[in-house]
Amino acid sequence: MYPNLYYFFKDLFGIELPGLKLINSFGFFVALAFIASAWVLTVELRRKQKQGLFTYTEQIITVGQPATISELLINFLLGFLMGFKIIGGFLLPDAFDDPQQYIFSGRGNWLIGILLGGFFAWLKWQEKNKQKLPKPEQRKIHIWPHDRVGDIVVYAAVFGFAGAKLFDILEAPGSFMQSIRAVREGKQDASSLIFSGLTFYGGLIVATLAIIYYARKHKIPIIHLADTMGPVMMIAYALGRIGCQVAGDGDWGIVNSAFVTDANGHSIAATQEQFLTAVQNNTAYYTSKFGAIENLQHHSVSSFLGLPNWLFAYSYPHNVVEDGVRLAGCQGTHCNYLPIPVFPTPFYEIVACLILFFVLWSLRGKLKVPGQMAGLYLIFNGAERFLIEKIRVNATYNIAGMKITQAEIISFLLIIAGIVLFTQSKKWFGKKEDTVAVD
Repeated sequence: MYPNLYYFFKDLFGIELPGLKLINSFGFFVALAFIASAWVLTVELRRKQKQGLFTYTEQIITVGQPATISELLINFLLGFLMGFKIIGGFLLPDAFDDPQQYIFSGRGNWLIGILLGGFFAWLKWQEKNKQKLPKPEQRKIHIWPHDRVGDIVVYAAVFGFAGAKLFDILEAPGSFMQSIRAVREGKQDASSLIFSGLTFYGGLIVATLAIIYYARKHKIPIIHLADTMGPVMMIAYALGRIGCQVAGDGDWGIVNSAFVTDANGHSIAATQEQFLTAVQNNTAYYTSKFGAIENLQHHSVSSFLGLPNWLFAYSYPHNVVEDGVRLAGCQGTHCNYLPIPVFPTPFYEIVACLILFFVLWSLRGKLKVPGQMAGLYLIFNGAERFLIEKIRVNATYNIAGMKITQAEIISFLLIIAGIVLFTQSKKWFGKKEDTVAVD
């Protein structure tokens, strides 16, 4: 596992760059997911624009003005943070020993922060000064939906994160309260309250509501925007899951009882007796994690077709959440591995969602009825997640005697919604629409 890019470069290239400890592997792949989704969204919006499905809105802007106080302050703050934290971190001998704690601490280099902040503000002042006119002018410009991709991505990021955290708290309120107590007692870093435990469907639902509000505000046809978002969301989810797998963020499956983990963190085939022995040897760990040994969920699936063991059971050594037991001889942080390997569900979702993305991408020109692409995405997403939940570790609700997870409930509803949308799209949105001229 690579908790941050420092471990990645050290393992693959033998290079030790302490500053890379600031770049969390999960966050890095989430950033890639947003970049990729922004590109896919732009391509699709432009394609639908050429079909006459989108029009522009007009906006009046003022050009030729000098830099405003707010612009100078924003650039100063960006430069200050870069100098104070990032460059300042290289000047502190122990800053990167615990990067997350350092980032949220008050430590840094004030002098470099102020100097770099001033330099960034000066660059903005000079840029605006070159564009300054003797008399500022007002101009009317056309804003197309693809020009708003940056705003849409920001809305998705901010409201998606908020929704993911909110639904995680609703799913496991007891765990959240335990984390609060751990922070108060000094056993856990306060930043973990914010960044640990995020639920994808919570992010999807809240971000969708926010984007619908944004689209209505800027007169973007929601059904056509929804169709463009199908492939976008699928590729974003696939790339985000790469971060889960690479970092080992705890978002893995249940135990595979056909394997045990050796002292080096490798998965090896095991008999039922060896599995039970491994459970007994790690009673304290599993009791603390699940409350009782009886609550340990597991399935037995042996490797086949000569495929490597880790595809069926993985111990996530050096995982970022430091779950499991400690590796012998490992020094510092991120030294834990799972004593019995689990199904690497993030990897399964990476493969499944990449395949589904290419299926959606190949169908985007063939599905002519508005809403069908969005409906197909809901069906694919819901089915994929409903199936993977069968081997994932999640809090469950007891409904009519059945134990069911939050994600299973939502994914089932998404499948139903997708089927309804796909089958009724022609009736609801299939009327011939007036097209608009494209500049």
